[in-house]
Amino acid sequence: MFAIIAENKIREAMLKGEFDDLPGQGKPLKIDDLSNVPDDLRASYILLKNAGVLPEEMELHKEIVNLQTLINRCYDDNADDGEIISLRKKLTEKMLRYDMMMEKRKAGSSNAMISYQNKISRKLGRYK
Repeated sequence: MFAIIAENKIREAMLKGEFDDLPGQGKPLKIDDLSNVPDDLRASYILLKNAGVLPEEMELHKEIVNLQTLINRCYDDNADDGEIISLRKKLTEKMLRYDMMMEKRKAGSSNAMISYQNKISRKLGRYK
């Protein structure tokens, strides 16, 4: 019953031209493939993505990648050893926190989560 009412409302709106000149009209939809994300996490990941927020583990992974890049640049720029040691300590702490978070969430037992994590890692850069 509700589907019929909704269809009729959509048809009315189309006849009135309310859907004309919408952004992206005539272009294919960009569909995010979240088939590898576990069902119980899919809705929350979509909400976070729409809000422009990375999940906590991906934000931490991004920080790890940034620290590695910074450390590599320090070696290229011949930075002092104290600065490099400090950055390496921060990197180690973040890597341990990330690994503990993944172990706690038991992400290692889900093939779907591993596949999704690998896709994100390829986009952000690997830390291992």
